[in-house]
Amino acid sequence: MTEKKRDMGLFERYLTLWVGLCIVLGILLGAWLPQFAKSLEAMSINVNGAPVISIPIAVCLFFMMYPIMVKIDFAEVVKAGKTVKPVSLTLLINWAVKPFTMYGIAYLFLGVLFQQFIGVDAVDLVKMPLGQDLAIGERYGSGEVVMVDGVKMLQVPLWRSYLAGCILLGAAPCTAMVLVWGYLAKGNDGHTLVMVAINSLVMLLLYGLIGGFLLGVGQLPVPWEALLLSIGVYVALPLLAGFFSRKWMIAVKGLNWFEQTFLHYLTPITISALLLTLVLLFSFKGEVILENPLTILWIAIPLTLQTLVIFVISYVLAKAWGLSYQNAAPSALIGASNHFEVAIATAVMLFGLSSGAALATVVGVLIEVPLMLALVAVCKRSQGWFSQ
Repeated sequence: MTEKKRDMGLFERYLTLWVGLCIVLGILLGAWLPQFAKSLEAMSINVNGAPVISIPIAVCLFFMMYPIMVKIDFAEVVKAGKTVKPVSLTLLINWAVKPFTMYGIAYLFLGVLFQQFIGVDAVDLVKMPLGQDLAIGERYGSGEVVMVDGVKMLQVPLWRSYLAGCILLGAAPCTAMVLVWGYLAKGNDGHTLVMVAINSLVMLLLYGLIGGFLLGVGQLPVPWEALLLSIGVYVALPLLAGFFSRKWMIAVKGLNWFEQTFLHYLTPITISALLLTLVLLFSFKGEVILENPLTILWIAIPLTLQTLVIFVISYVLAKAWGLSYQNAAPSALIGASNHFEVAIATAVMLFGLSSGAALATVVGVLIEVPLMLALVAVCKRSQGWFSQ
């Protein structure tokens, strides 16, 4: 099993602090050098004159995703049949419950309770859906086509843009950091590894379908071509690269070298790529945050509530299904955590680096570590609730 002794390193332990510093740095960068991030995003692959893939961001996001994928031993997937109940519970929560509770909770708070604080008339500019050639002034969902600096953009209500980011988070389950959470909770590491692998494979099929469906329900742009392209670039490509490079390195260097030497250097790389991406994101959204400094709070509240709700549902169902604590704890933690790397990548590709959707996915990173550590503590304190 990969990384038998798993613990939180410096980067993971203080991830919330690093994210906070990136917020400050990004806002200052946007104020002092407003053209810097825009110049980077201009280095893009265009389709019909519209930017589709930002090359610098694509590079950063690949290095966010590759270390996650290369850690997965897909041979473990074949053992999943021996643990039908915990695997079934995790798949049920991640794909039949979690995306829809996220939509409901985010809509309630962002679209109803907090809309006046966000701004009833506040708007956001997002990318035109890939393959669409709409006329200026034409409506698409809740948005209107406008021309900005010679490029057609879609102007949507700001709260709906935040909703889009929440949807993308809710439909992206289980980051590789759940390996750390499961280990700290003294759960079944084998089950956690299997579910990381299975979710990565299921995501290739269901992430686009569920995400696209909920975006459509929310009257948001559903750029199906860009959504599928995003899955290919940010999930399938690093998945294949991780699978084949892992296989080659183990064959040439051996499993011990791969686990003890190669993997040791990956975490700083993936976190550094994540933080660099966050700096760019906040350099664009600095003005919005300064004008409404509670923006992050309005987004964080529904995301936090969603995490707690899913954890409780998963944990209670695990108890009802007679799972042992060793399988119940990681099942609940897997359901509660989000694959924020994929969500950030998809939001950037679909809606743009400067979009509210991208900002909302970043807030998911901000709350991830302290919230998951608190849930780990809940698991450890409730071990006696489960039969051994």
